[in-house]
Amino acid sequence: MITVQNTINASINKVWDFWTLPEHITKWSFASPDWHTPYAENDVKQGGKFKSTMAAKDGSMSFDFEGEYTFVEPNKAIKYVMADGRKVEITFKETLDGVEITESFDPETQNPEEMQRGGWQAILDNFKNYVENN
Repeated sequence: MITVQNTINASINKVWDFWTLPEHITKWSFASPDWHTPYAENDVKQGGKFKSTMAAKDGSMSFDFEGEYTFVEPNKAIKYVMADGRKVEITFKETLDGVEITESFDPETQNPEEMQRGGWQAILDNFKNYVENN
């Protein structure tokens, strides 16, 4: 598994809402400024499904990021299986410095693990920036 982490200087309720509500997901869920997420839907419960479209702003490329939740404990943890069968685990831990998010995921085989870690870390960094500035 590959793990990325960040600490968000905000309340657990704000972090959870910004992580799970589609109107917020579309504002932070991309790895670089030349990409965006024009569409997101999210049913955050065990057995619920999620889908977001990540696209290059120039229209050259897009893909759907989707899967199904296998475990949800609000403000604490989320587990899901992506459409390709890879598993992801996310924990939300309140600390003195804010909410520590730890995200662990099964790597895919097309890209080097370091590249995957960098992409997922960039998305988590975008999330931190969005939450702390909104």
